[in-house]
Amino acid sequence: MSLFRIFVWLFGVWTVFPTWAQSTCHCFVKGVVLDKDSRQPIPGATVLIKETGQGTVTDINGAYRLDQLCQGQYTLLSRIVGYKEVQQSIKLDHPDTAEQQDLLLPEEVIHLNNVNVTAQRTDALNSQTIASLEGRNLEQTRGQSLGDALRAISGVTTLQTGANITKPVIHGMHSNRVLILNNGIRQEGQQWGSEHAPEIDPFVANRVTVIKGASGVRYGSDAIGGVVLVEPAPLPTQPGLHGSLNMVGFTNGRQGVASLQTEGAFGKASAFGWRLQGTLKRGGNLQTPAYYLDNTGLAEQNFSASVGYRTGSWRNELFYSRFNSRIGIFSGSHIGSLTDLQQVLETRQPLVKTSFSYKIGRPYQQIQHDLLKWKTTLKPSAGGEWTFTLARQFDDRREYDLHRPRNDSLAGLNRPELRFRLTTYTGDLAYTHRPFGKLSGAAGISGLYQFNIMNGRPLIPNFRLYNTGLFWIEKLRIGKWEWEAGLRYDLRHMQAFWYVNGVLDQPVFIFNSGSGTLGTTYSVQEKWQLRFNAGTAWRAPNVSELFSEGVHHGAAAYEQGDITLRPEMAYNYSLSSDYQGQRVQAEVNIFYNSIRNYIYLKPQETPILTIRGAFPYFRYTQTDALYTGFDATVNVKLLAGLNWTTKPSYLYVQDVRQNQSIVMIPPNRWENALRYELAKAGGFRDAYLSMGNLSVARQNRVPANSDFMPPPPGYSLWNLSAGGMLPLSEHQQLELGVTVTNLFDVTYRDYLNRFRYFADELGRNLSVRVKWQF
Repeated sequence: MSLFRIFVWLFGVWTVFPTWAQSTCHCFVKGVVLDKDSRQPIPGATVLIKETGQGTVTDINGAYRLDQLCQGQYTLLSRIVGYKEVQQSIKLDHPDTAEQQDLLLPEEVIHLNNVNVTAQRTDALNSQTIASLEGRNLEQTRGQSLGDALRAISGVTTLQTGANITKPVIHGMHSNRVLILNNGIRQEGQQWGSEHAPEIDPFVANRVTVIKGASGVRYGSDAIGGVVLVEPAPLPTQPGLHGSLNMVGFTNGRQGVASLQTEGAFGKASAFGWRLQGTLKRGGNLQTPAYYLDNTGLAEQNFSASVGYRTGSWRNELFYSRFNSRIGIFSGSHIGSLTDLQQVLETRQPLVKTSFSYKIGRPYQQIQHDLLKWKTTLKPSAGGEWTFTLARQFDDRREYDLHRPRNDSLAGLNRPELRFRLTTYTGDLAYTHRPFGKLSGAAGISGLYQFNIMNGRPLIPNFRLYNTGLFWIEKLRIGKWEWEAGLRYDLRHMQAFWYVNGVLDQPVFIFNSGSGTLGTTYSVQEKWQLRFNAGTAWRAPNVSELFSEGVHHGAAAYEQGDITLRPEMAYNYSLSSDYQGQRVQAEVNIFYNSIRNYIYLKPQETPILTIRGAFPYFRYTQTDALYTGFDATVNVKLLAGLNWTTKPSYLYVQDVRQNQSIVMIPPNRWENALRYELAKAGGFRDAYLSMGNLSVARQNRVPANSDFMPPPPGYSLWNLSAGGMLPLSEHQQLELGVTVTNLFDVTYRDYLNRFRYFADELGRNLSVRVKWQF
């Protein structure tokens, strides 16, 4: 029986039984979270339903709303830094019940909170477009990389290097134009390369938030395209042992993932909170519809630990994480001659075909990333809040060529061809003042010191980098209007150390610029908000763009930099509309981004032959660019339990100087899904069945003769998923899920995969998820 017939049969079974179809989940609860004493609204507070884990965060007016609830008795739980956790029981008696429940939080520091979950959310400007993965939507991405998980958000795609390396792309921009904050700390790995994926374990996150558009004022230079916040859950405040075990299996690559997290609290009034988490991942050769991809296995071992202590007005937190990954690079991307490379490009068939194996040989990457963070928060009795954060990161990346060293004396040693060791120290001091009338805001200073030591063939030089930034943001609320304004200034000093004709050269680069933002939010009515934001951000050229000279083995490309590059300056404008009705929820975002001195990696006319083989040849170049387009997410409740979600995305990018398009820009896409939900299905709760389609157009806006292959044709992929929750006891439950991607095993290539020159994309992939919560 075909998979499509199975889906039709399952869907028929689910809809035949009237007792299931009559179960409705149209109830909702809404309200405002207020300071118990001043009755001022509290933005950024977490509101959760204790029994299901469904939650949200209050908006700038302290308002919250939880939809798609079934009849029953629930417990609302609300918390935020500096306030006592409050619980309130509610009862939804009838279908379509609309419950109003305001929550009053006493201003007492009685619980420990991972500030990044709430404070980062509050730090983001309300006038910007913000989207989050949390709850069930996040659980359905478990086992995937961070980049793959973010594809679920409209306007976000990925830049790939093979199947195992993905980077998030927000409105067409990626790498150093997108900042990633890991537990509140700016992620500093070797992120400049297309094959340098974020060294982050997504299982650490309880929420992943994407801020679209220029965000340089609050988060620092480089945030031209947007910001990704990887936010762990708050540390526990109740005594006892709690945790969860996630297990995921994938048929393609025969990959298995297991992640265990435990946490608890102890001491007087549970002053100490702690959490331990670890992940293991192992996979073998991946498979296209026609053949296996040789040497595409993956091995990953990750660990994190956090502990916090609170007393009086002080809160302290210590966090440590280690990310360790070994990634096989498709051996068919390393080709020995120009003739063989030309053959691969013309025949669209890889020279290397193999069978399944878990073995990871050359070429491959070995990556280790360590993060140590200390954060302390002081809330004086006079009001306001001081936050001081220190962090150290160490990123050790080893890239192994297809061949061992040619030097006979080193032939027996498995030494990497390239090794980058990047150490980064960061410090941040921020002050958030309490509302003064209708005005609230924050100011702060940040510092960064970074140095890189490189071994092996010098693709880039060693360097030292210093960065200092100052920011100030204020928000004013008047009736239905909220106004936001902010300024920031950054100074960057970089010194490189490299040899030119055998002589040590130590050039110094000094970059500095200001950033600004002005935004407004207008509440047309309770369910409808309009947002406008105008912001600037800038980005200094990184060391790779300035100095690259040679074969970048992970990308299977020869790259050349340019030391004359100047900083980028972006001017971003966005207009968004957010409507949350009972039957229709819609968010539309229109953006316009003008970037002066835009830096990109431009393919050259012919490949290049080196002593390590034949490779596509790229050079960093600079122009003025225009990015504009829109993305939307619309959810419509068609029938009882049946929802339709559509996510169109349109992007137009132009080289303004040359009056032509730019290479490596995401093609337009449109995603649709039908989802059928049941409050109860046998012994399962919150069961669902979903079928979706992703249609990606061919990228026709490519300059003539600017790439080694024409853009691949568009493609259409179907996926199928089902799942539900099985209660085991009062404090234990199992969550089960099954997903099939590329349901009909379509052969295709993606324009944003740098290995599209060498092989097809993955074929059908069945995944099974099991989560035990205790």
